[in-house]
Amino acid sequence: MDTLRNMRIFVRVVESGSFTRAASNETMTTAQVSRAVTDLESRLRTRLLNRTTRRMSLTEAGERYLQSCKRILADIDQAEAEAAAAHANPAGKLRVYGGTSFGQHYVMPLIARYQQHLPDVSVDLTIAQQMPDIIEEGFDVAVVVAAELEDSALISQHLGSTAAILCASPDYLRARGVPRSFDDLEAHTCLHLTDASLTAGQWVSEGPLGETFRHTGVTPFQVNNPEALALAIREGMGIGPLPVPVALPGLADGSLVRVLPSHRLQKLNIFALYASRRYLDAKIRTFVEFLREKVPLVLAEQEAALAGCDAPASSRRATAHARKVREPDRLRLVN
Repeated sequence: MDTLRNMRIFVRVVESGSFTRAASNETMTTAQVSRAVTDLESRLRTRLLNRTTRRMSLTEAGERYLQSCKRILADIDQAEAEAAAAHANPAGKLRVYGGTSFGQHYVMPLIARYQQHLPDVSVDLTIAQQMPDIIEEGFDVAVVVAAELEDSALISQHLGSTAAILCASPDYLRARGVPRSFDDLEAHTCLHLTDASLTAGQWVSEGPLGETFRHTGVTPFQVNNPEALALAIREGMGIGPLPVPVALPGLADGSLVRVLPSHRLQKLNIFALYASRRYLDAKIRTFVEFLREKVPLVLAEQEAALAGCDAPASSRRATAHARKVREPDRLRLVN
């Protein structure tokens, strides 16, 4: 017996004033409506309606039960409406995980832009080096950087790829010389970034022709935070790998110099992970779609900025002058 269905029929009978009208409203036969009310009374062992061939009235117990039914059915209708809205309308709290460096330099700025479009979504961002158990810890989306994904039941969306670059300080290179090939690194002090996404204890590099180079050596310093490694490199402690957004400020102000610019360290893929594709909550769906659109654009912007830093100083000055000349025209277009 479907108790909720019978409760709805009972309410409909009382509101319409007859079994016949209730049957018409519910697209049922009068006998089916009568049976539903009888089943309720049998289950409750209480008479809900006094009925004769000419009239029908609620018993005292029926009056109390009617009010309870209305309240329960209203709560159910509201719960179903809210659940259905979650699929259609982005709103509520979105829990996001991002790796330490990528979360800070990519995910955080993109969240700010996402919320400009969808202010009804509040975001709880966790930035940590170790990826959590997404389902166990209640995360909606994880944005991870890895060479390859481990097998899992999670749904993944590929957002793009990135790679660290080698940097040193001008003082270090003046004192120790500039390496011209990957093999030259054997004569240099190499600092390591310890990260779950990187190959432990070695640098794997792709050369200008797609060839693979490996450097393995004992390091006098390693750290699990890219910003801390950037400080160590600026202090002249050695050559080290940095994510592009961490390296760019130093490359722009001259406190860092790119080493072996024709080489990129191991390519890492960027993925958005979430629990299920079926009945996806609107805030999860729209956030993943936003990442798929914007992450490639951000990566392209950073590549352009990196190319500008790699250009000869004379070329950079000419580019800056051209921008200054064009600036009034650009301002006129904006205004």
